Amino acid sequence: MKGLVVFPVVACLLLGATVFAADFSSGVDFYNKKDYASAYGQWKPLAELGYAEAQNNLGWLYQQGKGVKQDDEAAFKWYRLAAKQGNAVAQTNLGSMYENGKGVTRNDRAAVRWYRIAAKQGDAAAQNNLGSMYQQGRGVSRDHQRAVEWYRLAADQGNVHARFNLGTRYQKGLGVKKDQPTAFYWFELAARQGHAAAQFNLGWMYDNATGVSRDMAKAIRWYRAAASQGERRAQTSLGAKYRRGDGVSRDYKAAFKWFLRAATQGDLLAQYSLGKMYQTGQGVTRNFETAVKWFRGAAEKGYSAAQNLLGAMYSRGLGVPQNHLIAVDWYRAAAQQGDEGAQFNLGAKYANGEGVSRDYLRAHMWWSIAATRGNRSAPYSREQIENEMTPDEVKKARRMAIDCEARGYRDC
Repeated sequence: MKGLVVFPVVACLLLGATVFAADFSSGVDFYNKKDYASAYGQWKPLAELGYAEAQNNLGWLYQQGKGVKQDDEAAFKWYRLAAKQGNAVAQTNLGSMYENGKGVTRNDRAAVRWYRIAAKQGDAAAQNNLGSMYQQGRGVSRDHQRAVEWYRLAADQGNVHARFNLGTRYQKGLGVKKDQPTAFYWFELAARQGHAAAQFNLGWMYDNATGVSRDMAKAIRWYRAAASQGERRAQTSLGAKYRRGDGVSRDYKAAFKWFLRAATQGDLLAQYSLGKMYQTGQGVTRNFETAVKWFRGAAEKGYSAAQNLLGAMYSRGLGVPQNHLIAVDWYRAAAQQGDEGAQFNLGAKYANGEGVSRDYLRAHMWWSIAATRGNRSAPYSREQIENEMTPDEVKKARRMAIDCEARGYRDC
């Protein structure tokens, strides 16, 4: 993941003209005081006279819409003028404009070219961005080793995004040998610089004893740091900790708060968890209609556990009118993803003839599949239904289960 090229608050006074230096520095002072219009007024004349640093900074003001109307094309123009004079920050900014199609037609090759020019001058942001282009195979052939090389150069300069990216390379074993302790090292550096995703990863590693000894207090601390920055996975993890009382005192209201924050950002596990809390009345007044709303939001995005519970709500008529046909559709959607609970429930629908024609063969098949995936109720149910089947039917149902698994639970 890449970050924006940050505004250069340290002036690079290359022209040596005292008046230019004073005016440029005044612009920096105005910018740091958030008086962007005055900063623009100081830098505009210098930019028009060819002062590269002022040109770059003018481009930044146009790109961000600070002190002037936002205008990507104007930003591109000023970045390009500064970049052609060799200004590395402007070259990086220009590369970003090409990469994202801002103020110019998107062109990954042009982005790579400008990133490379700036990276060779030692610009850490460009090095990180170039690593990302190699990682994604944009503008260059995908090459994880080259990505790692560029990330490392930037990370060694303290670039927080490169440190996070390098951590993910070691975590996944892409371009380097998988090494969880080294991943932890880079995540910790980025986390201490305030990188929210790195903070979440650090919490997860402490939580799951990956690359470091398990330490729930530290896991909670890093989850909280990331969650406070809006990192939805951390918010969901923190909600789960409070709901279970794992590493913290059980607190359903705190769990609800964190789940709600993550759910409104689209986190599917959080939406499912909120549905469960409304379904059971944990931390909130029990409300089946609201439970259905949250289950549906996650189910429609493909979250299998929510699909299974939404099916159960339709099957029992909780929060929605009872409808076995719709229940079967949701059970099937989850079962096809390998959800053992939904596979069991689908088997029950076939056994009872609810929403589908009664079919002991398919009931046995789904219960066999669910049993293989660890469902504890499925073996007993399968055994009971065998009393209603002939030996040949049982053999056929077992073959059907094998075939269904081979097809990835599709068309069963």
